[in-house]
Amino acid sequence: MEPQDDDLKHFEAHGAAPLPVTRDQGYVDNDGARIWYATYGAGSPVILLHGGLGHSGNWGYQVPALVGSGHRVVIIDSRGHGRSTRDSKPFLYERMASDVLAVMDTLQLEKAAVVGWSDGACTALILGMKAPERVAGVFFFGCNMDPSGTKAFVPTPLIDRCFGRHRRDYEQLSATPDQFDAFVGAVSEMMRTQPNYSAHDLAAIRVPVAIVQSEHDEFIKPEHAEYLARSIPGAELVLLPGVSHFAPLQRPGLFNGAVQTFVDKVLS
Repeated sequence: MEPQDDDLKHFEAHGAAPLPVTRDQGYVDNDGARIWYATYGAGSPVILLHGGLGHSGNWGYQVPALVGSGHRVVIIDSRGHGRSTRDSKPFLYERMASDVLAVMDTLQLEKAAVVGWSDGACTALILGMKAPERVAGVFFFGCNMDPSGTKAFVPTPLIDRCFGRHRRDYEQLSATPDQFDAFVGAVSEMMRTQPNYSAHDLAAIRVPVAIVQSEHDEFIKPEHAEYLARSIPGAELVLLPGVSHFAPLQRPGLFNGAVQTFVDKVLS
């Protein structure tokens, strides 16, 4: 039976499913930060980029599924998140995209499909814009590409549960475990002011893109997802029913099916 955690009570208490064991993990130094990565399996590569304030362990339900379908899966802790460090420079999605390229170079990955969730989706699409020759396709889940795409923030018990889990994980994994509040402030400033790409910028994207929107996303306006799908040449709009911004944790089977369909298409 597929796990289901619509209210995130299991995630709050236990986190996502544990990641598989791997010896293929390490750090890459890039632009003032040490970026942690790990890889699993073999085959055509898929990179998973987690959301803001989280870490790669949040992909615990996705890694085994993709490995099982014949892919080499790469997970990366975004700078300042999880095991990765950062310096005093402000968070920039473009800087995080350069971190992904640095990991790809270290692993000698010429090209990969990139699956992004929230902030990770923005990073993935910027990577597709800036280095299209390295990106087989972008699965863009639950994010905006300009400030008009976000809803007014409304706190909910579900969001509070997720935030509490993020705090505990940060304190356990980070090299600066006592700086969670400052970290949240810096990431929140990035989210408030970035990204800010125009329709003209989006029209220049030339990699395959799936814009994936949940029925009950707490943060992203559905009309913004529709706008992105219209503005990016050849993009498809994928709607996930019955879930929210946290679909990979709430109903992994539903989310994984959408990922698998896209990955099969761009890596065939």
